[in-house]
Amino acid sequence: MIIMGHRGAAALEPENTLLSITRAIEIGVDAVEIDIHLSKDKELVVIHDSTVDRTTNGTGPVSSYTLNEIKELDAGKGETVPTLQEVIDLIENKVSLVIELKQAGTEKGVFELIKRNNIEDNVYVISFWHRLVKTVKKMDSCIKTGILLVGCPVDTSIATHASADALVMKYTFVDREFVEIAHREGLKVFIWNIDELHLVKPYADMGVDGIGSNDPRVLVEYFR
Repeated sequence: MIIMGHRGAAALEPENTLLSITRAIEIGVDAVEIDIHLSKDKELVVIHDSTVDRTTNGTGPVSSYTLNEIKELDAGKGETVPTLQEVIDLIENKVSLVIELKQAGTEKGVFELIKRNNIEDNVYVISFWHRLVKTVKKMDSCIKTGILLVGCPVDTSIATHASADALVMKYTFVDREFVEIAHREGLKVFIWNIDELHLVKPYADMGVDGIGSNDPRVLVEYFR
């Protein structure tokens, strides 16, 4: 079972910050999930929303800020919005990295950083934008990818069409039959996000391959 910290440890520290990622690693996750947007000057920055309003003391679209301007914002507890390279440097392959592409145009830069840092074996690239996932897979078939879904697809061919290795699903739309079908097709099933201990066992028993949590202490307590 892969234990994933969602946006680091988002329930405990400001999400998608180096502090949050560090906390998740200290708790004992196997992987951390982060979100990627492009700044005005096309730098890869780690932030979930398309605007800075919810998670920083700034306002407006991420794309309206240069990297230097974004770095002046407070992302909580004095943390700044990190770049993807800063996250890669922080984790130093201690855990796997799950990179969610939040917008078109991020795929090429993410691919280049993966290659430059030689982390192909320790990364998943995922997105609701399935064509971006397919593009990354075309760039390097060795990079593991997953498609994000809310709701249950008619069948697993949606992943095949995107050349993906995994289905990344909201947990409420996953059952044992779906997991079995996916596994027969050679696909992994990751679910998000379980933050309550009593919810873990049913999905562990189904045989899902990975579970994400905003409070990864819940998963570590159950599995370890």
